[in-house]
Amino acid sequence: MSLDLSQTHDLLLALLPELVLTAWALVLLLVVAWRHKTAGDLRLVGWLTLAALGSTAVAVWWLWWNAARSQGITPMIAVDDFRYVADWLFLGAAALTVFFSFDYLEREQLRAPEYYLLIVFATLGMMFMAGGEDLIVIFLGLELMSVSVYVLAGIDRRSARAAEAALKYFLLGAFASAFLLYGVALAYGATGTTNLTLIGAQVTSLAIQASPLILIGLGLLLVGFGFKVAAVPFHMWAPDVYDGAPTPVTGFMATAVKAAAFAALARVLIEAFSATAAWQSIIVGLAVLTMIIGNLVALAQRSLKRMLAYSSIAHAGYLLVAVASGPSQGSAAVLFYLAAYGLTTLAAFALLAAKGRGGESDVQIDDLAGLSTSRPWLAFALAVCMLSLLGFPGTAGFIGKWYILVAAVGAGKGWLAALLVLASVVSAGYYLPVIMAMYMRPVPFAQAHAGVRFGRLGAAALAVCVAAVLYFGIRPNRLLDLSQTSGAMLRPAAALTAPTPGN
Repeated sequence: MSLDLSQTHDLLLALLPELVLTAWALVLLLVVAWRHKTAGDLRLVGWLTLAALGSTAVAVWWLWWNAARSQGITPMIAVDDFRYVADWLFLGAAALTVFFSFDYLEREQLRAPEYYLLIVFATLGMMFMAGGEDLIVIFLGLELMSVSVYVLAGIDRRSARAAEAALKYFLLGAFASAFLLYGVALAYGATGTTNLTLIGAQVTSLAIQASPLILIGLGLLLVGFGFKVAAVPFHMWAPDVYDGAPTPVTGFMATAVKAAAFAALARVLIEAFSATAAWQSIIVGLAVLTMIIGNLVALAQRSLKRMLAYSSIAHAGYLLVAVASGPSQGSAAVLFYLAAYGLTTLAAFALLAAKGRGGESDVQIDDLAGLSTSRPWLAFALAVCMLSLLGFPGTAGFIGKWYILVAAVGAGKGWLAALLVLASVVSAGYYLPVIMAMYMRPVPFAQAHAGVRFGRLGAAALAVCVAAVLYFGIRPNRLLDLSQTSGAMLRPAAALTAPTPGN
């Protein structure tokens, strides 16, 4: 299906998923204003949110199934498989977060149905980030996502730790957004456009790859994206924010928010700045620092939540290796790894939420001692999550890391692939102690794990996540093929004839 985005009808078809989710957001606003007092109201809004996410996923599927493509240069919103697969990742992460939140919100007495509405708005912003063919669209999507997540981080107004997390995230996020916006302004000043394809064409045809304006603008863009993906040295906000936010929100931030930032980063670098070689060196440097520091600091953590927070920083380093590996294999590896990492991390944070109370910040690795004796299935699920994050064979995490290694070696960065392997070996020092505590240490006292429980919806979502992690670890072919074909949609802009100054 070919769409002419200069025609209103075709443009609306291209924006169908976003329009569907926006319509649902308006419905949810009315429902939340009307019903917001009881636990039943909270569950009603949760179910409506799942209906919103499901219908939006169907709209994305319809565009993908009909092979919707745009004619000529895409003006504002991409119409390609990379956008569709990324949208499914966001919608899936949001739906799993909703499932894990049903019992958590009731248990913690967080009767704030706007929680679900904020997830919808954040997901809508992510979809604009992944599908934006213009820097302005990407920035607007990023801000919509960011403002929603700022509020989600502090949704528990009784917790001083959550308030600190929200304030810190807001202040540093606003600072990073200013860098990103200034980078957009400089890129516009150098090329006269904010369209990604036209920026790439102008950079190539005008031979301004080494222009100071382009290089500084690109650097500022990388600072903004580096903050959103929690890459070292822009990671200082992540551990405290992840630790203070409600645990389902932490899982949402560590997966969906990170996925949106990486999808937008890959599209911007490949489509707009592929001719500027400087960004690859910067991305490689960020990847090295992020893998090393993320893993080393995680080794020193005894709090399970902070360990997972620093672990997510290390995984951002692995994803940066994929981004540095180039257009085709690199972008495909990003999509596959985001899917594997998202399933695993959401399940891990859901299990942490079942174990702890009051934000789960006080749950230590030692507190899991003997969990396999009293809660064998939960211990098995957490063990699968730890092994997948480690990259153990038979899990989706192993296939994801293997795909990144293949992409890095194929791009001539074998030393970077070797460093990734060494960093993964180091990560065994903080993933395996979790498994050892559950299976090799006795229960400290009889009722140590009496309060660990899942509601039916959370247990069903957890079972789906663990089953998917194991399935894609054994039979990853379909997901690999989908990632490959979708990643290939991101291509450097062809050199177009551009007017020269003075003509």
